[in-house]
Amino acid sequence: MADNRAGVRAHTTFIILLVAALVAAAAVWFGFPHEKAIPNIWVFLAKLAPFVIAVEAIAAMRFGPRTMQLAARVVVPVCFLVFFAYFVPQIFFAAANDKSFYYLVLTLTPFVILSLTLSHRLGGGTPGGARRLGYAMILLQLSGIEDLAFLTVNPHTDPAWTPIPEVWTWADHMTVVLGHAATKYEAYAFIAVHVVLAVLILTLPDRFWRRIVGRRAESTSAGSTTSVQSDTDAGASSEESAAAVRS
Repeated sequence: MADNRAGVRAHTTFIILLVAALVAAAAVWFGFPHEKAIPNIWVFLAKLAPFVIAVEAIAAMRFGPRTMQLAARVVVPVCFLVFFAYFVPQIFFAAANDKSFYYLVLTLTPFVILSLTLSHRLGGGTPGGARRLGYAMILLQLSGIEDLAFLTVNPHTDPAWTPIPEVWTWADHMTVVLGHAATKYEAYAFIAVHVVLAVLILTLPDRFWRRIVGRRAESTSAGSTTSVQSDTDAGASSEESAAAVRS
């Protein structure tokens, strides 16, 4: 019984963050209108909060390798089914009925990022690695690189999009940060800064980030939690070994 309680305590942070992420996501989904517009920075941050909490929940997972492998065989297919059996039909329906699916894509993209981050973690990735991937990819989403790609990749004939507009009035995520609609060159700088930050998150050594956030070396914390992570799996292995000896 004591071992079970210790096992639950080892996963307390993960459980709390998981519940908080689900509650925050539900609050955003049901509490805000499903529209492209972002009226102010506070709405922007509120909509970003579930993603940040979810990344921290993924990083806080402290399960043993065997449990991670078993969870991956369930969770990863479930993530795919959410994408394929919910978002894809919704997008096809919206396209067929001339309805906007912009909000669906805005919601789908963080979901894909979280799914990739979760797959990395379940596959043996470190907590720090999960954070790097999650935060780097959300920075790329928020950078505006997709807006630039929309203008440059597609064969536009509409004068509204050719040449590249001098003011990006549609880029609400830039507007709420800058306080005004971005000019073309402000948008370029905005994109560049976000991309550089994403690259730095992915490439700077762990000691740099530990110095900023005041964390202990990940190797030390990983060593201190290895026994906790594998309590359940080790217990199961011990019981299996004992049973084999008895037989």
